[in-house]
Amino acid sequence: MKTVTEFPRKVVETPDMAIVMPDGCRLSARVWMPEDAGAHPVPAIVEHLPYRKRDGTTARDCLTHAWLAGHGYACIRIDMRGNGDSEGLMEDEYTAQELQDACDAIAWIADQPWCTGKVGMMGISWGGFNALQVAALRPPALKAIVTMCSTDDRFNDDVHYKGGLPLAELLGWGATMLSFTPRPPDPALRDDWREMWQERLENNPMLHAVWASHQTRDAYWKHGSVCEDYDAIEAAVLAVGGWGDAYKNAVSRLVANLKAPAKGIIGPWIHKYPHFAKPDPIGFLQEMKRWWGHWLKGEATGVDTDPDMRLYLMDSVRPKPWYDHRPGRWIAEAEWPAPGIAEAVLHMGPGATLAARPQPFSALISSPADCGLHGGEYCAIYWGPELPDDQRRDDALSACFDSPALSEAMDIVGRPEVVLRLSADKPVAQVCVRLNDIHPDGASTRITYGVLNLTMRDSQEAPEPLEPGKSYEIRLKLDDIAYRVPAGHRLRVAVSSAYWPMVWPSPEQAALTLTEGRVHLPRRKLAEGDEWTFEAPEAAAPWAVETLREAGNDRRIEHDQKTGRVTLHLRDDFGAVRDADHGLENGSWVEETWSIHPDDPLSARGEATWEQTHGRGDWQIRTIARTAITADRTHFHITGEVVAEEGGAEVFRRAYDERIPREWS
Repeated sequence: MKTVTEFPRKVVETPDMAIVMPDGCRLSARVWMPEDAGAHPVPAIVEHLPYRKRDGTTARDCLTHAWLAGHGYACIRIDMRGNGDSEGLMEDEYTAQELQDACDAIAWIADQPWCTGKVGMMGISWGGFNALQVAALRPPALKAIVTMCSTDDRFNDDVHYKGGLPLAELLGWGATMLSFTPRPPDPALRDDWREMWQERLENNPMLHAVWASHQTRDAYWKHGSVCEDYDAIEAAVLAVGGWGDAYKNAVSRLVANLKAPAKGIIGPWIHKYPHFAKPDPIGFLQEMKRWWGHWLKGEATGVDTDPDMRLYLMDSVRPKPWYDHRPGRWIAEAEWPAPGIAEAVLHMGPGATLAARPQPFSALISSPADCGLHGGEYCAIYWGPELPDDQRRDDALSACFDSPALSEAMDIVGRPEVVLRLSADKPVAQVCVRLNDIHPDGASTRITYGVLNLTMRDSQEAPEPLEPGKSYEIRLKLDDIAYRVPAGHRLRVAVSSAYWPMVWPSPEQAALTLTEGRVHLPRRKLAEGDEWTFEAPEAAAPWAVETLREAGNDRRIEHDQKTGRVTLHLRDDFGAVRDADHGLENGSWVEETWSIHPDDPLSARGEATWEQTHGRGDWQIRTIARTAITADRTHFHITGEVVAEEGGAEVFRRAYDERIPREWS
């Protein structure tokens, strides 16, 4: 990535600009803007987050906002209410208060003498979510957004549920927020930091218990799901995702359903900004400059005539949990859905075959509860071994159906759909379907996958138990993908009744009897080369820090031969650094364990521990958040604890203990 230090306009930075809400709550913003913006006003770009601008997202903020500001924008990075250096309390994700604060901030910014009155909103993950949700509220000054790694559907495509099944990440992300939210503001900016810290600690919600209590698609999840009314969005939308990320399905839905101008880009990346993501970053800041130039400045940058979708078509690779490079090519579709993408149908059949014509068969599927251990993280976000590795172990615990070796390569572009005819022996059961690329030597690379709570086969709002022994037709959409299967490789559809620890297991080990099945593949004409090119990545100068502890990560699977339990151990150490400018130190690490006995779904247990440290000189703060989840047949049990220390002495401790009725999973 090229570092740029000279820009068309000189940039000045304000570390703590006050934006006061109508109720008197002071939000703190870090602002970059051209030095001459007072005399020559500029459009503004807003990023509204709970992740602490002072020491949380600082690394990416330095790369991104200073670069955009140097090209003629005021970039306003706001600490959300109750976070970082802002006042107030945060109660949950995407609350009405959060979204109204963003609307009020946009109105205030648009009215400043250094702003032209036109505002954009951008963000990845949380910031991408609320950019969409704020756009649906239509604040007058908001003209365009860039939403990255986000979703239009909070129930189906966020970190809480997938296919109506509780994700293990529900605990993982809940633990993260239990740790993130109660951190103190910087005493260098807030004289009342101690009172604010105490208030946050006392009011810190255990959000994963809230999320676990909403197990169907109810009003809680519909709030903030812009798919409920795409027409509410009038601002232009650039939607961006990554194939290595969990948030990719929304891009095609947004482009297909929005009446507002909308374009989509999906690359090979994990959950990071595309100008520094891996594998294979692009010149995304230049791409955003084109986007903002057109919609906020009225420049003829050509973005209005760009293809509707630009997708990275990945080549087949050996299965690995991490890639620095992913070979492939960029393809472009002028329209989306693309009229040139046809459907290829393959039928599951006797002898574990996948063929052009259906034949009668019957397959019994009763996967051990630890099937899925090689599925990787739900959302690959850190720089470690988080992607799915070789699928052969999980394939062995599934019913697999293989095609003959392909006589010619196949480009799969879009969202495959699987249709199954099956029965279950239990009223509550789940199914997972993986589409795999089988190499000539048998190695198995996961192309895409999907899961479904079978009680939600017809409705996520009003589930119904299965009638044991009754046959049902099940339709299951797999995740969007763009992938080339080469000639000589085989396609495999692997069907299992468990996928741990991606999703929480059913209360009983169910047996599924599969009697029909087919996969509908979106097949595109073979791309001959790159159909689109991006500029090389560049960014502003990186964050200047002194490293106090190096970062690192670890991922291990342990099988206890004595007890039979299988445990996945995760550790991500984010290291510790000292800001070279203002001297604030911060460090963190997280450990997770996911354990289960293959013969007992009720033995499932997830645990997470986070440590956060902050300091400057004699002022040293440490917070530890621990939480765990288990379940019996009737309830989920979620416990937690937050401990805060100042100068090595404990100053706060709070325990959590929630018992939540288990309804449909």
